[in-house]
Amino acid sequence: MKANIILKIAKEEPDKLQTRASFTQLIGRLFSYVWQNKLPFFVALLVIFGLSCVQVLIPQITRYTIDYIIPTKDFKALPWVAGAIVSISLLVGILNFLRSYMMSLFGQRTIDSIRNDLYRHIQKLSISFFDNQRTGDLMSRLSQDVNAIGNLVNNDIADIFADIFTFVVIVAYLFTADWQMTLLLLITWPLMIYLNQLFAKVLRGAYRDVQQQAAAVNNQIQDTITNINVIKSFGNEKYEIDRFSEQSRSYMEANIRAVRLWSLFFPIIDILNNLSNVVVLVFGAWEVMVGRITIGELAAFLGYINLVTQPIKRSTKLMNLLQLALVAAERVFEIMDTQPEVVEKEEAVTITSVLGRMKFENVEFAYNKREAILHDFNLEIKPGTTVALVGSSGAGKSTVAKLAARFYDPTKGRILLDEYDLRDLTVESLREQIGIVSQETFLLYGTVRDNIAYGKLDATEEEIVEAAKAANAHQFIMSFPEGYNSIIGERGVRLSGGQRQRLAIARVLLKNTRFIVLDEATSALDTESENLIQESLERLFKNRTSLVIAHRLSTIQNADLIVVMEQGRIVESGTHTELLDRSGRYAQLHALQFPQKSETEANSELVYVS
Repeated sequence: MKANIILKIAKEEPDKLQTRASFTQLIGRLFSYVWQNKLPFFVALLVIFGLSCVQVLIPQITRYTIDYIIPTKDFKALPWVAGAIVSISLLVGILNFLRSYMMSLFGQRTIDSIRNDLYRHIQKLSISFFDNQRTGDLMSRLSQDVNAIGNLVNNDIADIFADIFTFVVIVAYLFTADWQMTLLLLITWPLMIYLNQLFAKVLRGAYRDVQQQAAAVNNQIQDTITNINVIKSFGNEKYEIDRFSEQSRSYMEANIRAVRLWSLFFPIIDILNNLSNVVVLVFGAWEVMVGRITIGELAAFLGYINLVTQPIKRSTKLMNLLQLALVAAERVFEIMDTQPEVVEKEEAVTITSVLGRMKFENVEFAYNKREAILHDFNLEIKPGTTVALVGSSGAGKSTVAKLAARFYDPTKGRILLDEYDLRDLTVESLREQIGIVSQETFLLYGTVRDNIAYGKLDATEEEIVEAAKAANAHQFIMSFPEGYNSIIGERGVRLSGGQRQRLAIARVLLKNTRFIVLDEATSALDTESENLIQESLERLFKNRTSLVIAHRLSTIQNADLIVVMEQGRIVESGTHTELLDRSGRYAQLHALQFPQKSETEANSELVYVS
């Protein structure tokens, strides 16, 4: 009846039985990590083999006691029997300690390798990968999924090998002792093997749902904590609580489905094990009564049956953990198999310095092979000049900046830095030559010093302070009780918008690159902060090539070249004065930002950037 229920579940949920990787493929990849840490693993296997052999001795002592010591009333032998059992128990204890320690050493090293390889691979993936991923899901794979593999590798894999050795050794002995009774013991095993395979498929699908729901819960937590200010500003706490409760309920229900399947499977295997014991006991009692075996031999046989059935019972529990670990490995290796879109050539050139000339030649680009964002884009940025990109939202300005830093590769055309195609350079050396200040400033949890020094990890204290002064940040930093040692909080939440921007500029000044990409750093700031940042930008742009994404036209009127973009194309370009004289798209944008003002009045209030 229960087996029919399982077959019905398997038929009703075919999608959950489909796996992204076969069992042998996943085991093979996990074994590659096992091989990296093979020394403690093989030592543990030797200990496990010795442990299995030692465990065979106790039933033999029981048989000898019943068949020889008790009938002959050899009282002098009883202390030796007790001493032998105690000695074997001590030896088993020592071997179990060695097994546990060596397997833990092996397991921790293996999991450390998997976790580091996964994190290293994530760091190498292109920006496009993160555009389509949820942070909570990646966190789930790095923590929960890797830990699920660790639960199997640290301890349970030792039990698997111990049970295999014990099973082989004991069954081999039982066949030599009484092959007929051993066959009766094995009569139910084909059915148990079949049920194991069937449940393994169903459980793997169920645990995949569990892991996906766990990742969804992580996503929900990450989103709400990251955007807690937005949630509270709109008074949507109850809405978020209800949303989380619903997600948590889905996670709970996925776990309950998995537990229901597991709870159904374990009793079936237990019944089949007990059935084998009943058959052996009845047949063994008959053999004793007809004189084919002794009572001691039957007792030893029953002792061995217990040693054999215990691994079988444990194997059903281990299968539960094994399927959970395989689903986790599937999710981990799915990320590891993802290839970056921005691929570095084998013979890529490493550059140590640049003049700062950048040229876009017939560039086209589309995100995820959708409709193109840039069309036949041609632009030359000469060394030491400032080029500003302006235009409506969605015109492709930020895309140009991302292509300049090679976060993406153009679909068509090419981008040159000096005389090099960006695709011919190593990504690391390219990024070392480019400093980026984005509109949304990203700061790390830590001290002010740590965040500035992120631009140059080996910077001296003097270099950090000098960069902060150049960015007009030193004064407000010193107003903090801890100065440069002040903790600024996650994402810099303890700082104002202007302070965060000045720290970001200090970081780029410390990096001291020849090419600067600036995604409007003064939008949504008060006038005082804007003026301070403009002063720091003057120092940042000096003697450097700058590509500026401009939203406020007041910040770029003195740029060497202003490029107006619409729908991924350049519609006009020139200096501020030239573009106003043409009365084209730039003049329209200018009029929108400065209504009811004449050009002269507007110009008198503009902040100049050198």
